Amino acid sequence: MVSQPADENPPRFEVHVTSDSHFSWLRTRLSVERTLMSWVRTAVSLIGFGFTIVQFFERFQDMQGVAPALRPQSPRVLGLALILAGVGALAVSLWQYRSLLRYLWSKQFAQLAGVDEDPHKTPLFAVTIVLLLIGIFTFIAVLFRLV
Repeated sequence: MVSQPADENPPRFEVHVTSDSHFSWLRTRLSVERTLMSWVRTAVSLIGFGFTIVQFFERFQDMQGVAPALRPQSPRVLGLALILAGVGALAVSLWQYRSLLRYLWSKQFAQLAGVDEDPHKTPLFAVTIVLLLIGIFTFIAVLFRLV
């Protein structure tokens, strides 16, 4: 008795093309977009707050009548940590976004998507890339005291 070789990547479940499954696919696709938007909002807040802490305490130390800080580098280190956390959050969210889109646009779900073309690009991906570059620039600027 000869056994048949198993399929290398068997589908985990059977996909039936119905209007319900198509709209479920669309809801999932939009959920991925909302998740990335939430990550972007959080990361921008971290980057902005980190930069603000650095700038505020540098200006605060320059004011007359203010006692010198015990640890004058602490706000800068905290600001750099927050900026780095924001940049890291953007990088992780982009990786997660791309992997989820690759899965949703796989052959298994091609019929549910309703199109036979490449995945549709959204402006959110480009905005996230630009914000990632801004975050990296901000980190470098604060690290080397360019601002």
